[in-house]
Amino acid sequence: MKTSSSTRRGFLQTTAAASLATSLPAAQAATANLPTTTAPVADTTLRWLDGQAPARFEGATFGVPWPRGQLRSAAKALDFKLANHAIQSWPLAYWPDGSLKWTAHALAGGTPQGPLKLEGGTPAAGGLTVKQTAAQIVITAGDLAWTVLTRGEALIAEATRAGRVTLKNLKLIALRQDGAEPELGGQVARQSFSSKVTAVTVEQQGPVRAVLKLDGTHTGNGRDWLSFSVRLYFYAGAESVRIVHTFVWDGDPAKDFIAGLGLTAQVPMTNATHDRHVRFSGEGVGVWGEAVRPITGLRRDPGQAYKDAQVAGLALPALSGMAKSVQDGLKWIPEWGDFSLSQANADGFTLKKRTAAGHAWIDSNGGGRSKGLVYTGGAAGGVALGFKDFWQRAPVRLDVRGAASELAEVTAWLYSPSAPAMDMRSYRSAGDMDTHEKEIEGLNITYEDYEAGWDNAFGVARTSELQLWVLAATPSHQVFSDMAEQVANPARPVLTPQRIHACGVFGDWDPAEAGSPARKLIEDRLTLQLNQYVKEVEQHRWYGFWNYGDVMHTYDADRHMWRYDIGGYAWDNSELSTDMWLWMSYLRTGRADIFRLAEAMTRHTGEVDVYHLGEFKGFGTRHGVQHWSDSSKQPRISNAAYRRFYFYLTADERCGDLMRELLDSDANIAKVDISRKLARSAAPPEASGLPGVGFGTTWGSWLGAWLTEWERTGDKRWRDKLVNGMQSIGDMKRRWFAGGAPYDAKTGKFSGPGDVVSLSHLNGVFGVIEMSSELLTLVDVPAYRKAWLEYCRYYNAPKNEIAALLGKDPGGRSLADTGSRMTAYAAFHEQDRALALRAWREFFGSHALRGGGMVKRIGGVDVIRPLDEMRSISTNDSAQWGLAGIQNLALVGDSLDEAAAAAGLVRP
Repeated sequence: MKTSSSTRRGFLQTTAAASLATSLPAAQAATANLPTTTAPVADTTLRWLDGQAPARFEGATFGVPWPRGQLRSAAKALDFKLANHAIQSWPLAYWPDGSLKWTAHALAGGTPQGPLKLEGGTPAAGGLTVKQTAAQIVITAGDLAWTVLTRGEALIAEATRAGRVTLKNLKLIALRQDGAEPELGGQVARQSFSSKVTAVTVEQQGPVRAVLKLDGTHTGNGRDWLSFSVRLYFYAGAESVRIVHTFVWDGDPAKDFIAGLGLTAQVPMTNATHDRHVRFSGEGVGVWGEAVRPITGLRRDPGQAYKDAQVAGLALPALSGMAKSVQDGLKWIPEWGDFSLSQANADGFTLKKRTAAGHAWIDSNGGGRSKGLVYTGGAAGGVALGFKDFWQRAPVRLDVRGAASELAEVTAWLYSPSAPAMDMRSYRSAGDMDTHEKEIEGLNITYEDYEAGWDNAFGVARTSELQLWVLAATPSHQVFSDMAEQVANPARPVLTPQRIHACGVFGDWDPAEAGSPARKLIEDRLTLQLNQYVKEVEQHRWYGFWNYGDVMHTYDADRHMWRYDIGGYAWDNSELSTDMWLWMSYLRTGRADIFRLAEAMTRHTGEVDVYHLGEFKGFGTRHGVQHWSDSSKQPRISNAAYRRFYFYLTADERCGDLMRELLDSDANIAKVDISRKLARSAAPPEASGLPGVGFGTTWGSWLGAWLTEWERTGDKRWRDKLVNGMQSIGDMKRRWFAGGAPYDAKTGKFSGPGDVVSLSHLNGVFGVIEMSSELLTLVDVPAYRKAWLEYCRYYNAPKNEIAALLGKDPGGRSLADTGSRMTAYAAFHEQDRALALRAWREFFGSHALRGGGMVKRIGGVDVIRPLDEMRSISTNDSAQWGLAGIQNLALVGDSLDEAAAAAGLVRP
């Protein structure tokens, strides 16, 4: 609920806030060793992600960070303004002192004008309203009114434009098939399901943005399945609603095959059939547009004015102006009622139409990649429906049915009924791999941790984004093309890397800058790796309903293919923090292509690679041939640290949901024994019966969820859980070198003396380095600070130095180049230049800067299509080397030139 303007006004300078620290015990709230403020930022001018203002804009939401201590407000609504634009603002996260860390801003739709400069002040009026009763919710924006019922089948019961009912009964649909497609004979049966809304929550209610969350299931044939969560986003100034659709797979892979999954709506058709139109987006800016009853190309010409009007989507002039013979003959022109654009794969679509069900389809045209938008309606208005990542998610389809009738249907199939039914079964059989010993043998040859029954997809999810327009008239080809671009590449206001960096968020990084030969050497290599992954998605067609957004783990240079069919070398599933590498690369470069690569990965890895229901809920699946096929279910994959970037940059509610799902996942750690294969004979740690938890691979993977929730809400439970874990690690004899200990999920504390050294190269590669860096600027835990600095200094230390600390060299140390960022962290915080030079020597030990990673063009009969090959490419190496390079530049960049010259990489 909004506070009064007198309470809100002036918060930029003086408004007092309820500090998060005041809700904590005094001892825990101490911040003696923490920074209290950061230099304020004077200018917050946004730019467009793609570099120029869009031709069409349907509204957007973005996040803005602020330096610690600069802004304070306890209000739920904030006063910001953008010249010539309506905007709605609210808090997203807070610093520990209660000042605003992130704010979210919804920008109204319309034609963007001038620079997007965000300032304090009273915003322009938005005009969007929400009226709610027990039975329905009505959202009004201009002459558009949307009616959402609180129960029932429809997501949107009705939408009117200037009082005319233009859309009815938007709902979800699904087709279930009882078996896979027969190879040569036999038959299968299909059943239809539609949405059943069980709860509607109004999350925001204007004046610029309203958000409704609808939860429910697909129902039919006496069964409920495929639970869903759909958010509807309404913006002032927009003609559309943005739809974010999530469903969870909760079927039986042996007998439940999704044969179709989509959204459909009814469109009243009141114009004469020659004034009714269908549009599909084609390749690039192209548009396919035809009338239900076309009058072009006839034997008897109706006249150019009539043809021009129909092609433009306008109502025809009075028919009395036509020749009598043409007027009388119009009734013999077929009325085409059904249209379909089918994108079977990422490389091709086909277009066809028919007069009505029961009659033959007629091929119309085809092409490569459609942007995924369809329209049907007439001169009096109509509906356009499209969805993002259309061809990337193929097989997909867009349909119009009944366009010649009084009530047409428009459907976006997120999974096309034209394709073979979705097969969620395991790709392999257990065969004779029926003992632990045989499973280990298999692991040693294919790197796949297989175990029968653990390769189940039950509980994985997928999120899709759609846009639905209710229009007052048929759009011209140009307008429709602009709409399709908005679907495929939504316009997004963003900040520069420099503006984000000035606020001290997301740990250790700095904007990309090649100001010296040594720095240019590293920046060029970082760019080369990013460019190669952008290419790899296209070269190896990493597309498809479940696959798009992920990348592969390891390359097979002999086949000139990634190891898509070799166990743990196939899909990456966030292994070694690929998501984090891409997001930090975007932060420092501002590149639109990297943003979209990271965005697609976040949409994938947080949904498909993680379980949202069932026995594995809260865990992710290790890299494998299918995204759920490996039996190693771990928190290191469900890691919320990988989602925080997208959440804060976009204020995406679904991403926020995913992180909140993980808040209590540590309570389930005893249910899924991560180390059962390697330590099956080991006794439970200590006598406590508590599960043993690794500091880096497991505990470190929980930190992101707890930190984000504390920042978002100020709830001290999550700060206390963070501090308890940090303090208990610091209290152990071997501190971080203990590697892990018995863990109590109720308190977040580790127990035991921690007097045994356990060292693994994996401890630092799943985000704990980055999270520890952030945490130590937010909470003051001296024991943990000491433990972490010690670990960072000695992990890569010479054998004699680590032996002096621990009594012997424990082994288990590798990935020295990626671990160099820990050395750099200690060097920066202890102001040790010799240690900084050691960090660079460790980093330079990689082949990456010494001729490794050369790109070569491969063609001819050796490959399915020509490609640019980097034979030594590995996603593990790329992600970790990239993160090390980014953080080393930020932490010890001032010693780079000296180190690079000493290593012979550049001239002194």
